[in-house]
Amino acid sequence: MSEKTMRERMLAGEPYIADDPEIARDSQRALRLTHAINLADPTDGETLRGLYTELLGSYGEGAEIRPPFRCDYGYQTTFGDRSFANFGLVVLDVATVTVGDDVQLGPNVQLLTATHPLEPAPRRDKWEAAEPIVIGDNVWLGGGVIVCPGVSIGENTVVGAGAVVVSSLPANVVAVGSPARVIRQL
Repeated sequence: MSEKTMRERMLAGEPYIADDPEIARDSQRALRLTHAINLADPTDGETLRGLYTELLGSYGEGAEIRPPFRCDYGYQTTFGDRSFANFGLVVLDVATVTVGDDVQLGPNVQLLTATHPLEPAPRRDKWEAAEPIVIGDNVWLGGGVIVCPGVSIGENTVVGAGAVVVSSLPANVVAVGSPARVIRQL
């Protein structure tokens, strides 16, 4: 049995070295496509839809992500039907990022799956890992929300502007703050 490549390790959710040549090619592809997205005429929905469809794992019917947009790889991200992201979405999609249907993302939201070792030696050696993020259907994340690795946000939940979500949130709640905490049931 052959040893896994760094890309296979990354896709399996195992620690990997980020500057591996195969992973670097995937990153270059995403950089090229996000550059094209960010230079495209923002009123040309057809061109943007084509670029997002090429870049992302899936891009739902009626979805819209307003440029500028940044991601690590693209193919690890699925963006649901009728979901909307305002300007400045950043998706570090080392692990999978699932955005459900009818989701609303305010400006400058960050969905961050990447993790790094706490110990200095493996961090210096460029070891990384990641944990997936799941955003349920009909979630609203206010402007500047940061969602950390391994977090799931249940359907219909609202997260207030500027919140930092470090642990999973249930469905049908309002959460605010840093770290985000539930303040109300919906």
